[in-house]
Amino acid sequence: MSLSTEEGLRLVRTYGGAEHWLAVLVTSGRTAPSVSVVNAGVLPHPVTGEPTVAFVSRGGTAKLANLRRDPRATLVFRSGWEWVAVRGPVELAGPDDPMPGVDLRQLLRDIFTAAGGTHPDFDTYDRVMAEERRTAVLLRPTRFTTNPPGTEHEEG
Repeated sequence: MSLSTEEGLRLVRTYGGAEHWLAVLVTSGRTAPSVSVVNAGVLPHPVTGEPTVAFVSRGGTAKLANLRRDPRATLVFRSGWEWVAVRGPVELAGPDDPMPGVDLRQLLRDIFTAAGGTHPDFDTYDRVMAEERRTAVLLRPTRFTTNPPGTEHEEG
């Protein structure tokens, strides 16, 4: 079932918040889809202000290589049998992917907190993010899908 952006983002917030903001990420690998689990949240794009669904990735990962080669992704959030998938193009902002006019340190903090994170010492957080060459991945939602009403509790 396809959803409007407003309804899709509402479900992302509902299901994401219920499950510690964990989402399944699907990118295009070289020979098959590549899948991993990430913490992702909803926040305004740092340049346009449009809603984005974003996560942070360690530098040098397969997911970043995949996204540089094909900058599209799908994130799936679930809670129980209910789920919502959000698809769209991505932009990267990081040490190897500069985004002019964006304070990367603040953007990484913003994504971390949007995905439910808290930290007692953001100076330490910033240092670790820099050491790990962390990159912000910003997905611009272009399509949302979910299970049809009445199928929320179906098994198998």
